[in-house]
Amino acid sequence: MKILVTGGGTGGHIYPALAFVNYVKSVEPDAEFMYVGAKRGLENKIVPKQGIPFETIEIQGFKRSFSPANLKTVHLFIKSVFTAKKILKDFQPDVVIGTGGYVSGAVVYAAAKMKIPTIVHEQNSVPGITNKFLSKYVTRVATSFSGVESYFPKEKVTLVGNPRAQEVVTVERSPILSNYQLDPNKKTVLIFGGSQGALKINTAFVEAMADFATKDYQVLYASGERYYPAVSEKSSQLQALNISVQPYIHDMAEVMVNSTLLVGRAGATSIAEFTALGLPAILIPSPYVTNDHQTKNAQSLVNVGAVEMIADAELTGEKLVAVVDSIMNDETKQKAMAQASKKEGIPDAAKRLYNMVKEII
Repeated sequence: MKILVTGGGTGGHIYPALAFVNYVKSVEPDAEFMYVGAKRGLENKIVPKQGIPFETIEIQGFKRSFSPANLKTVHLFIKSVFTAKKILKDFQPDVVIGTGGYVSGAVVYAAAKMKIPTIVHEQNSVPGITNKFLSKYVTRVATSFSGVESYFPKEKVTLVGNPRAQEVVTVERSPILSNYQLDPNKKTVLIFGGSQGALKINTAFVEAMADFATKDYQVLYASGERYYPAVSEKSSQLQALNISVQPYIHDMAEVMVNSTLLVGRAGATSIAEFTALGLPAILIPSPYVTNDHQTKNAQSLVNVGAVEMIADAELTGEKLVAVVDSIMNDETKQKAMAQASKKEGIPDAAKRLYNMVKEII
């Protein structure tokens, strides 16, 4: 089997694709892969390290307001479709899977026009422009949230979940928290604002740090590189043994498995991970994403009792501590949220997507 995967721009498009590739390799070692990304996308830093053949095309996104730059975008899209067709002819995949981002638009569109079986995978509760456009041409549409099917031709849609979840559930509990100078046997709140950090979450955490230092539970905080010096200095001044501040957590899956409560943004990949594990969470949706899709992601879990949500505009240190305490100090609530989270998780997502591939080739 030869599979071409394309997607990029953000980790939310890249990591599900890589998780799917890793799963297929585990069940079909002879499968061949090609990953196509954008020349300036984050995938250039991530995918080559995975040992997957990697090609790039030049493309950019549309401006939402009228702009002369959109003329260049149209030109690049047409040019990128021709480039994609050449890559497809050379690799001759049995199936092409797009996980989102502008690059997947050109590649999946080209594949569909060449009559190659195609799938788009939508991670969010509100689909992006690219996947809505592609849904008219592809063979199948894979979704991660129920309810998203209303945006697509319903006969093409199957709920499969996010393949990243299947990687996380294979991770076992361990003493990993000791690597962060914390007690592996103590209840732990994991707080992070994404790979780059988030200013509002950092500000609230700094305000809350003195209160957190008095708690029976411990806190592991990932600030992001740019905010680390200031947050780390404040932490050092407090000398709190139950707080660990890190610029970035590289072994996030293992840390998550050993945590009691997660606090962070409402990105699709994070949601797939913590629901697969059955973790309760406090979500602070980013207000800077298209169509406010993080709020919609979070609300779907609020509705079933799996998470608490704090609007970014309402986030303060006092509010953060109060909501964390309401969960960490209430064992019954904590367990109920964990059970609701587990019910929403789809731990076999990569397998479901793989089965979809086998159905169409």
